[in-house]
Amino acid sequence: MASRIGMSTLTVLVVGGGGREHALCLGLAKSPSVTAVHCSPGNAGTSMVASNHNVSSSDIEGIVSLALELDSNLVVVGPEAPLVNGLADSLRDAGISCFGPHSEGARLEASKLHAKEIMKSLGVPTGGHIVVDEKSLIPNALDKFEAPWVIKRDVLAAGKGVTVTSDRKVAEEALLEGIELDGFVLLEEHLSGEEASVLVVMDESGYICLPASQDHKRVGEGDTGPNTGGMGAYAPAPIVSESVMHRVTREIIEPMHHHLRNQETPYRGCLYLGLMIDEEGAPGVIEFNVRFGDPETQVTIPLISSDMGQLLLACAEGRISEEEYEFHDLCAATVVLASEGYPASSSTGRKISGSEVKIEEGMTSAFVHYAGTIIGEDGQLISSGGRVLSATGLAPSLNDAVAASYELIECIQLEGSHYRSDIAYRAL
Repeated sequence: MASRIGMSTLTVLVVGGGGREHALCLGLAKSPSVTAVHCSPGNAGTSMVASNHNVSSSDIEGIVSLALELDSNLVVVGPEAPLVNGLADSLRDAGISCFGPHSEGARLEASKLHAKEIMKSLGVPTGGHIVVDEKSLIPNALDKFEAPWVIKRDVLAAGKGVTVTSDRKVAEEALLEGIELDGFVLLEEHLSGEEASVLVVMDESGYICLPASQDHKRVGEGDTGPNTGGMGAYAPAPIVSESVMHRVTREIIEPMHHHLRNQETPYRGCLYLGLMIDEEGAPGVIEFNVRFGDPETQVTIPLISSDMGQLLLACAEGRISEEEYEFHDLCAATVVLASEGYPASSSTGRKISGSEVKIEEGMTSAFVHYAGTIIGEDGQLISSGGRVLSATGLAPSLNDAVAASYELIECIQLEGSHYRSDIAYRAL
C-alpha cells in the first residue's frame, strides 16, 4: 500500500551505532521505497550501506538538527535512552515522523515499577513484586518469595541493573546497593520456564508481531556466567507455538495495545515483550522494552519480506493497520563475537580480518552484522566495543541457519575474542 509520501522517496535516519542499527540499515537499504539511508553515529557496518554522521544518539538537539538538515521523512530510533529523554517528542514537534515512542511511553522501559503497576492494573501476567526502600525491610521482603530472587534497579542500566540469585547474602547485598544508589529497589518473584522475545510494531491503529525469537544473555555455554547484552539469538523460536502466541496476544498484547492507544499521545514504535513460557505454555512478562532488541533485531529484520521503510513509516504515522506485510519462510540465527574480557571489560583497538566473507548456497546464506567496529585510517577494520560483530545465517531450517552462522564466524580473526558454540541449543 502506498504511503502518503509516495513510493521510492524516503530519506531515513537511523539513530544508534550497534548491531541492531546495522540490521535496521540493511533492511531499509533493501526497501524499494527508500532512496537514502543515514545513520548517526553508526559503525563500520552502517557506513557500508548508509551515510554515517558524527552526532551522538544522546544529543537530542543535534539529532533533530541533523534530521532537518537531511530533510528526513522518517527517523528510526535504536537505543532506549534517547527515547526516554524525549527524542521522539522533539522530532514530532519539528514535524518529523519518528519510529519510537514518546517519553511517557518509554517509561515502560525506564521504570520497572511503572511497568509492573501498568501490568497489574491491566491483569497482564507477570511475577509479583515488592518495593524495598529501607535496609530494615530486606529480611522480611526476601521471606516473601522463594529463591531464586530477582532484584531490579528502577533505572536504565544497560541490562546490568538486574541480579538473579539463590544466594541470600548476594540478594541482600544487591537490595542494599539498590537502596543506596536509587532510594529504593524492586524485589520480584522469579518466573520459571523458557525465555522468548516477541517484537511488536505498534501504533494506535493496530499492531504487527514479528517472528518470535530467543536471546542468549549469559556469556557462557549452557547459559552460565554473567549476563551480557546478548551473545546470540535465533528465530522463529519453537517455544512460542501457535497456541502460546494466541495466549500472548490475548493476555498481553491486546490489553497493552488497548491501554497505549488510549493515552493522550499514542504509542508508536516497537514494544518488546520479554517473556517466560512455563511448562503448560502459559506466558508471563519478565520485562517490556520500548525498542527493537539486540541481537533479536539481527534475526527478525532479515525475515521481513515486505517493504520495511513503508512498514516503519506507517507505524510512525499511526496507520499500521493499513499496511500489508509478509515474512520469508526461513529461519535465522546470529552468533555474537565478543572482545577479550567481555562482559567484565572490553579490549578494543584490535584488528579484525575475515569478516568480509559471505556464504551463499541456494536458500542458505550468512553475512556479518557489525556492532563495536570502526574503520581505521588505513581502511583496516578495528574493534571498538564489547560485542564486536555477529555472524548471521539464513536458511530453510534452523539447523542450517545455525551451521551457516558458525561456518562464517570461524572465518573471522580477532585476537582474544570469544563466542558461544551452543546458540539455539534449546531448540536443536
